[in-house]
Amino acid sequence: MTFIRRLLGVVALAVSCTAAAEAPGVSRDEIVVGSIQDLSGPIALLGVPVRDGMLMRFEDANAAGGVHGRTLRLVVEDSGYDPKKAVLAARKLIQRDHVFAFLANLGTPVVMATMPIVVGAGRPHLFPFSPHESTYAPRHPLKFQMFAPYQDYMDAATRFMMQTRRYRQVCVLYQDDDYGLEVMKGVERALAALNQPLAAKTSYKRGATDLSSQIARLRGAGCDFVVLATVVRETVAAVAEARKTGWTVDMLVTASGYSAQTHELGGKTVEGLYGVSVLPHPYAEGASRPLAEWIERYRKRFGAAPNVWSVMGYAAADLFVKAAEQAGPELSVERFVAAMESLHTPRDFFGSPEYRFGPDDHLGNRHGRIAQIRDGRWVILTDYLK
Repeated sequence: MTFIRRLLGVVALAVSCTAAAEAPGVSRDEIVVGSIQDLSGPIALLGVPVRDGMLMRFEDANAAGGVHGRTLRLVVEDSGYDPKKAVLAARKLIQRDHVFAFLANLGTPVVMATMPIVVGAGRPHLFPFSPHESTYAPRHPLKFQMFAPYQDYMDAATRFMMQTRRYRQVCVLYQDDDYGLEVMKGVERALAALNQPLAAKTSYKRGATDLSSQIARLRGAGCDFVVLATVVRETVAAVAEARKTGWTVDMLVTASGYSAQTHELGGKTVEGLYGVSVLPHPYAEGASRPLAEWIERYRKRFGAAPNVWSVMGYAAADLFVKAAEQAGPELSVERFVAAMESLHTPRDFFGSPEYRFGPDDHLGNRHGRIAQIRDGRWVILTDYLK
């Protein structure tokens, strides 16, 4: 009887190891996760802290013994915010690195180009930094999103600004790609609900820094409120150009421009700028004890202060860790997906929203908050808007 029990134990172990070996990126000792970031292009100032935040969360997990004894390894490829490079990076991560999942890929153009490749290869596509509707709908077993979609949060944010400040001429400056178009849809939806037309819109090419003609056009249209579908550098350029010409119009930027780099680069020029926050910036001044300790650990690890992109990278990696733990020791894509579909996390010391996923809903959060730059830092003005 003892011999039979031992034999059954050996067989069970062999089956377990075989199952693990069949899951790409999963071995007895390791789980390999891939990510495509901009580390050298126009939004590298976002990609680097996102990468570092993810690394820190994985290192924390590994220091605590890993996930069911497996070490987490993050493999990051640089796209330079170029969809063509991103496609090559995705193929390399799948074919050479055999990653288990893709985590927090950065940038709507990058995500739109690579998402079909990722899910086509049977890999989970998790929490991309592109709140585009297609990252979670129509529902797909491998697509999960934690960031509020552009259309939803810009609809709510635009309605809030309109109802509290009574603007008459709403305009949009947008990046000429899927990101800008999704923001546009959210603004137009809000205006339709308020029976108000969009006064004017103008676009720019990704990476542009001279926005003088666009600002002149919007000013000529008599805009008294401008929504910016811009990233950090373009946000600063747009506001600076407006202020240089003496135009003090109110502006609201999406979460893509809600970053400490915006007020660090723009200085006094961007004072008064409104923005949508999906997670608060981790300022050391006034931080709670858990947040202050996290900030100090991040400083020591990376030699720089964290920003909101660091927090979002950490939060994305944290959701992966929680789901992988919940999936159990015999990790497979099917078990991971089942774990994700039952995952619910409360608000934490970062000030994040609750994240709740279900079998019929792979979008964990739909809401953002209004913030404003005051005295050189972002100040949260509202709770999550619904």
